[in-house]
Amino acid sequence: MTTPNEPLWYAVHTHPREEHKALVNLRRQNYEVYLPRYAKKVRHARRVERVLRPFFPRYLFVSLNLAIEGWRAIRSTLGVSDIVCFGDQPTPLPPGVIEELKRYEDTEGCIAFKRQKTIKKGDPVLVLSGPFSQLLGRCESVTDNERVSILLDLLGRKVRVLVDAETVEAA
Repeated sequence: MTTPNEPLWYAVHTHPREEHKALVNLRRQNYEVYLPRYAKKVRHARRVERVLRPFFPRYLFVSLNLAIEGWRAIRSTLGVSDIVCFGDQPTPLPPGVIEELKRYEDTEGCIAFKRQKTIKKGDPVLVLSGPFSQLLGRCESVTDNERVSILLDLLGRKVRVLVDAETVEAA
């Protein structure tokens, strides 16, 4: 149960791909801001980069006590589109949501995805993305935690394909 003087978390809608800009500008105004992020591996020109992406694209969260703090300045902050309201008042998130998200952060402040099932040799797998998306295959080997070798049945013959471990799941 929250007390009337306790700050609550509110969702802020940002302009496309301007979550970080909104974060910086809201912090300059002394708001407590939280932008949940996750790390994604991006392959480009034979390089693999770790890129931080917003967990909720176009949203971040601000802690406010509406009895003490004004919230209308948030609407005119650079990078911000609006604060999520129902009627003419901002609507708080249910208690514990932000704390639960923060519980899943790693040491770098990124929400870490935990793989539920490990894939092993002989397991049927489904390709989730890429040129072989939605095709069923059989795991031939797991080279390391990054790559999986699978056999796909394409055009009547077995084809060996090496894909990112993130792009397949046990079928």
